[in-house]
Amino acid sequence: MVVGHSVRRRPIVAYERGNPAAPATVVVGVIHGDEPAGLGVISLLRRMPLPGGVHLWLVPTVNPDGLAAGTRQNAHGVDLNRNWPAGWVPNGRPWNGYYSGPRPLSEPENRAMRAFLLRVRPALTIWYHQPLTLVYGSDPHVALLKRYAGLTGLPYRRLRAPRGAATRWERSQFPHAPHFVVEFAAGRISFATERRHAAAVLAVAPRG
Repeated sequence: MVVGHSVRRRPIVAYERGNPAAPATVVVGVIHGDEPAGLGVISLLRRMPLPGGVHLWLVPTVNPDGLAAGTRQNAHGVDLNRNWPAGWVPNGRPWNGYYSGPRPLSEPENRAMRAFLLRVRPALTIWYHQPLTLVYGSDPHVALLKRYAGLTGLPYRRLRAPRGAATRWERSQFPHAPHFVVEFAAGRISFATERRHAAAVLAVAPRG
């Protein structure tokens, strides 16, 4: 499914796998274009066998322009993980590391993802980032986050999402579902790490 398009009209694509009657798990590989490690996990999840009753929506990147350019921001110089309408505050200026945009949802990428998430109503969302090497979230689903951390060998930290972050918005819309961040180390990650995280996604994904 083409979810929408970027500033430069690149498609934002979501791949559906598994049982569409089961609760949806959304996995996002890239929101900051200079943090591409999650792409390998998405690639594995697109082709590996799935357990019965799992329903995946796999989004390689919500920031195809930033990914192509190797920039954290989109083509307007906006940090897409500060542009969501949840605790949004004006911050920085274009191409500043954390520039939040002129207003919430000013960016076409975020408007497209908002519509997509409201449509599929995820029972779980995982967003991949770099380079902090941890799993974090402050929602009430700590046991699940700790389970994912244990399966992947990353530490869990109880951190609140930044203002204007995607997971902060999701918790306001879908408060009974976990939505969390996984931070890989900087640079390339090994195939073994990709495989470990793909297996962890399938282990924690809700079943139908």
